[in-house]
Amino acid sequence: MTIHETSAIRGMAESDRLRSRRLRNRIRHEVIQLGIVALVVVLLGMLAYAVKAGLAEKGIRFSFSFLANTAGFDISEGWTLTSGEGFVPNLAQFSSDMSIASAFVTGIFNTAKIALLAIILSTILGTMLGVGRLSTNWVVRNLCFWIVEFVRNTPLLIQLVFWYFAVVLRFPPMASAAKLYGGLVVSQQGIYIPTLSWTGGVSTLSLILVTATGVSLLGAVFDPVRGARRICAAAAVVCLGLLVATGEMTVNFPVANKFKASGGTSISPEMAALLLAIVVNSASFIAETVRGAIDALPKAQWEAAGSLGLSRRDTVNDIILPQVFRVVLPSFGNQYISLSKNTALGIAVGYPDLFNIYGTIANQTGHSLEGIIIVMASYLILSWNISSSVYWANRRLNPMGVSQ
Repeated sequence: MTIHETSAIRGMAESDRLRSRRLRNRIRHEVIQLGIVALVVVLLGMLAYAVKAGLAEKGIRFSFSFLANTAGFDISEGWTLTSGEGFVPNLAQFSSDMSIASAFVTGIFNTAKIALLAIILSTILGTMLGVGRLSTNWVVRNLCFWIVEFVRNTPLLIQLVFWYFAVVLRFPPMASAAKLYGGLVVSQQGIYIPTLSWTGGVSTLSLILVTATGVSLLGAVFDPVRGARRICAAAAVVCLGLLVATGEMTVNFPVANKFKASGGTSISPEMAALLLAIVVNSASFIAETVRGAIDALPKAQWEAAGSLGLSRRDTVNDIILPQVFRVVLPSFGNQYISLSKNTALGIAVGYPDLFNIYGTIANQTGHSLEGIIIVMASYLILSWNISSSVYWANRRLNPMGVSQ
């Protein structure tokens, strides 16, 4: 046997030993993980049994059957799911004759609505503030600095009370409501904005235009080329204009009279105050994340862009921000999850979010423990969805930097 053959045999034997060792380590790791999961399940089961036994001693029955009872109370705003034809549910305004489960669904809908709007608006505002912190304009730079510092160092609850009592409730009454460009109506009774409504019926032209609008919007959001995004956004606007011009869709403008407004979509004062508070507060933290990420980039990036003749705005849009968003997405995800949980502060101004509706249900039914379990599970699922969405976006932007 030659030296090369002996070395090959030894190498194969060593490789087999390494594979065997990795397999044993993997099996041991999985057994430990399964043991920890089983222990947690057992502990939770013991805790649940102890709680149920303690409640039974006091004559309190632990059960979720109360969810089928009639709610018996109204909710100022929000939609819920009702049974429709077949297995397709319908959206309907909540009413007092619906079930308690429907009331919880309305709270989840209101919470998710605020969270989604706040995520979008705070990301836009926070990015603008973060870039403004590094502006060459002295006024813009210092204005952004003081806004961020003031908002980050004051409690969110105090900011919410300020937006509600000092801003929203100071809007003019409906009789003298501010009518802004585009049909926007601002008053103490709420903010009314125009909406697009379908006129009914489906034609070949409408299907083509709707499909083109959807494709254009996806291109405007996900296309990596800024010029292509602008073209896609313009195409989406043109398609929507054609839908309105051909009568497939109509613009429903709000009309204000002496006491109330009709038409369009309304935003209640409570929702407006909560949305403003969460957006401004979250944007200040996002701004610091963006500023830090921009500062961490090598200055050679700016110098190279300047040597190519790019303006500062083009440098920020085409070179700096694309790199920044690849870095800050995990931090954004943490802020989004915190933002979604802060919606529970809506109880301070009477917004019917999930936690506020839970309080009403607990007072009427006495099932506070079951209700708080539903609330905690709902917030957990909402946070998981946000985390999964951020992870998906991070995988798309950093396909080589995310573990599979």
